[in-house]
Amino acid sequence: MANNETARVIHVFDTTLRDGEQSPGCSMNLPEKLEVARRLERLQVDVIEAGFPASSPGDLESVKAIAGLIKDCTVAGLCRALEKDIDAARQALERAVAPRIHIFLATSPIHMEYKLKMSPEQVLERAVMAVQYAKKFCDQVEFSAEDAFRSDRDLVCQVFSAVIAAGATVVNAPDTVGYAMPDEFAAFISYIKGHTPNIDKARLSVHCHNDLGLAVANSLAAIHAGADQVECTVNGIGERAGNASLEEIVMGLMVRKDHLQVETRIDTTQLYMISRLVSQVTGVKVQPHKAIVGDNAFAHEAGVHQHGVLANRATYEIMTPESVGIPKNRMVLGKHSGRHAFEERLRDLGLSLNEAQVEPIFAQFKVLADKKKVVSDRDIEALVMEVSASVPETWKLDRWVINCGSTLSSTSTIRLQGKDGTVQEQAAVGNGPIDAACKAINRIIGKEPTLEAYELGAITGGEDAQGETLVKIRWNDRHWNGRGVSTDVVESSIKAYLAAINALEWDPPRGLMPL
Repeated sequence: MANNETARVIHVFDTTLRDGEQSPGCSMNLPEKLEVARRLERLQVDVIEAGFPASSPGDLESVKAIAGLIKDCTVAGLCRALEKDIDAARQALERAVAPRIHIFLATSPIHMEYKLKMSPEQVLERAVMAVQYAKKFCDQVEFSAEDAFRSDRDLVCQVFSAVIAAGATVVNAPDTVGYAMPDEFAAFISYIKGHTPNIDKARLSVHCHNDLGLAVANSLAAIHAGADQVECTVNGIGERAGNASLEEIVMGLMVRKDHLQVETRIDTTQLYMISRLVSQVTGVKVQPHKAIVGDNAFAHEAGVHQHGVLANRATYEIMTPESVGIPKNRMVLGKHSGRHAFEERLRDLGLSLNEAQVEPIFAQFKVLADKKKVVSDRDIEALVMEVSASVPETWKLDRWVINCGSTLSSTSTIRLQGKDGTVQEQAAVGNGPIDAACKAINRIIGKEPTLEAYELGAITGGEDAQGETLVKIRWNDRHWNGRGVSTDVVESSIKAYLAAINALEWDPPRGLMPL
């Protein structure tokens, strides 16, 4: 590309808080959603799809809260092609600086026959009606033809042409079930651009799923074929095998700008931080070999590779760790470090916190610094997450005692303080120290949720490393995540389980509107 030629700008539509969050086990509470939204804004995505307002009162309230918080991105709410859904989205987005109503309706034969029980003519009519209704309340209206890739191409073009005429500013062509091959999907996008007469009046978007592991490849192929917007999620989380991975698409576009001749407004140095945040709040770990943000993405073990990288990093690295925001310790923090140095480190890590937020985090930092010689960047990130994205504490850990051994039954005594200030203590016997602790907590709260997932890891290396525990509990067919951090792995496990319990107590089971 000539130096004086302007690259085409691709809009990045992030649906981590909607499509990603609705995948099994990836639910987030409101403080966690708000923290993810803040980081997405800092990442400079163009659109944050905050949720599906008509799906539940909780989703409506979370979209409303995000819409009131975000100032530098468009905030979208998803709707079926129904007036009641559009009304819910309008209500949820009323405080947004740049709201978008996102309407979807299937166009594939199998969806029309078995799910919608509608003819192509009825689908066309419903799509136009929905867009016209939404346009009364919102300048930005996006229409998605669900399962577009398996639809008749001419029908997709006909529907897109009609909804653009009705006021749609974005039309989205999803590969809803991840069926396409890259060359097929590129040809599909080219056909839409060539056979939709008024396509120049709207932005053409794509939304790819990863059932065959091709979501990113299909998204990049679509962009090369002329798509203007790409829909994706952090870490690729989503239904079934997931969505297209935001970080992989963005870095693909940046590293291969010479080939694709496009760019985004994304601040790539925020990618690692947002990846870790989403992993922490959902409890879904990033596999070590994950492209861009995995622990091994910039690791070299083979002697030949190490020799090459030491001579010139470009021998085996096509991007630098710094370009995606992988932190490097520039300042040693310990028990003698002052508040000024701590706040400076927060700024270096891109963690913008107000005075009220910094105070409790700094207090926890001093406690941790008394236990560790050096507090690392990842330790600081963990402290920020523990304080800033937590729910109100219905129950607070007061003290705990565990007795266990190879010849002893594991017993626990747990004392919790309720939000009213009262203290309750219970003892229990369990199959190991963690089981005993969970049973004692259950006796105090009067509930017996199922511990469905438990994962223990170290935040950093070394003998004084903090243990990080992620748990997932189930109660009345709903799930809640909890996370705990401590230099003692038993304590981190108790704190994680209690965090999940507090999320349950704060956001109890409720009925959901069928989708």
